[in-house]
Amino acid sequence: MNLLSKYGDQIVDAFIMTLKLTVLSAIGALIIGTIIAAMRVSPIPVARALATGYVTIFRNTPLTLIILFTSFGLYQTMGVALAPEDSPTFLVDNNFRLAILGLSIYTASFVAESLRSGINTVPVGQAEAGRSLGMTFTQNITIVVLPQAFRAVIGPLGSVLIALTKNTTIASVIGVAEASLLMKTMIENEAAIFTVGGIFALGFVVLTLPTGLLFGYLSKRLAVK
Repeated sequence: MNLLSKYGDQIVDAFIMTLKLTVLSAIGALIIGTIIAAMRVSPIPVARALATGYVTIFRNTPLTLIILFTSFGLYQTMGVALAPEDSPTFLVDNNFRLAILGLSIYTASFVAESLRSGINTVPVGQAEAGRSLGMTFTQNITIVVLPQAFRAVIGPLGSVLIALTKNTTIASVIGVAEASLLMKTMIENEAAIFTVGGIFALGFVVLTLPTGLLFGYLSKRLAVK
């Protein structure tokens, strides 16, 4: 209880930061992943090759390397900043946005593969019917195929989101003040490693368990019969 009274506000702020990273990265990953999935089933060979290369590279690259590259590669080497440099909170804001970029790019590869498996479950006749009505590939994929594919992969997408929540801990390597960075600080300052670990383990369970239950319910509720 002494730890909670001493660090309570900081713990809440750290998990709020973790939640922000999760939500914003999930939105970015969903947008990028949907585009990559559409490219993987595109009739254009170059688009398919680029999408396949993207998935192959980012699925097999450690997330830590991607996050470090966004900081040391994009910002420090190439000078790419995602926040106003004259802002008093520039470093904090820039690292936060770079972490979101890295998490989104990495997670998008898993979203794309989940969606591609969902696209493969849509009967070929559905796409052929769209083409017979004069739909372009873009119209066919967005109006006919993807809505059915999303319904088929709600469960796997929930698993990807849960993994993303846990992967936000990697953002601490570039100084983003999320839960794992505070946990490291508390372990260094307090002689209560098991208590501190238990507090943060419980915090992540509180974040991820409702997500799993919600996506499990949606998967059953919206499944294509």
